[in-house]
Amino acid sequence: MPEQIHSFFSDPVLSNLVLHERAWIVCVNGMLLFFLGFAVVGVSLGYIIVCFFIPWLVQFSGPSILIWNEVILEPAMDWLKGSSKPQRMLSYVQRYSKRGDPDSVISTIDIFCRSKEWAMNVGDEKGLILDKLICEANPSIVLELGTYCGYSSLRIARLLRPGVRLYTMEINPAYAKIAKQMIAWAGLENKIQVLEGPSGDLIPQLKKKHAIEKFDLIFIDHWKDRYLPDTKLLEECGLIGKGTVLIADNVVFPGAPDYLEYVRNSPHYSSQYFKSHLEYIKIEDGLEKSVFLG
Repeated sequence: MPEQIHSFFSDPVLSNLVLHERAWIVCVNGMLLFFLGFAVVGVSLGYIIVCFFIPWLVQFSGPSILIWNEVILEPAMDWLKGSSKPQRMLSYVQRYSKRGDPDSVISTIDIFCRSKEWAMNVGDEKGLILDKLICEANPSIVLELGTYCGYSSLRIARLLRPGVRLYTMEINPAYAKIAKQMIAWAGLENKIQVLEGPSGDLIPQLKKKHAIEKFDLIFIDHWKDRYLPDTKLLEECGLIGKGTVLIADNVVFPGAPDYLEYVRNSPHYSSQYFKSHLEYIKIEDGLEKSVFLG
């Protein structure tokens, strides 16, 4: 046997084959390590770009914020996680907030929107302005146009006196379902009534179905092209009366120029702009407060 082994290694052809095989193995292993290293670097770089660089970059442009978060990131997260952003927000709230505590729910939503997934709530900065305007108006009955996940509903309702009711309208049934659960989790279901459907259909029904004469305060935060038509519809239905306070969000971005032109130039309104920033970033946005003079 030792002679056969010696003969094998002393054969130059066989020795070359062994050397070539070893060289090939070394080469393949080297290539695998190279591509593995390249993949690790690529994934790491992609993670940095997606999670840090792009969010930092788009915060300087309103359209970029919407395209990145609403058109690209949200559908990708929905597909990866098999759930919607409102569902993920609700789950986060139920996991980290104190049940029955509206302030805890609101602050938890703010944390989610700042650190997890951006969402177009009124936000914490403009929210403080909204809080102040609500307290100043001290309304007896309130309407909100655009519920989404219930964030602004909670901000408003928690400041209302006992017995005061907030009616909030939401066209998207999936959003309305999440909002109802969010409101119940915060313990404010006795103060807030969610009305599902298009605002143009619901507004004319308010007097007959809910025995509402007029609203003391109306918070407008739904589709921007509906700000003006719905305001005029509320006027036609007699739901805006002398002293009614209108507060409109996102009047700079995405913007509601026709609405602003109307309330700022109408002799029936006295308007004031409150400068702030788009929710959770540093792009200018603000609230427009308009008081109906009669």
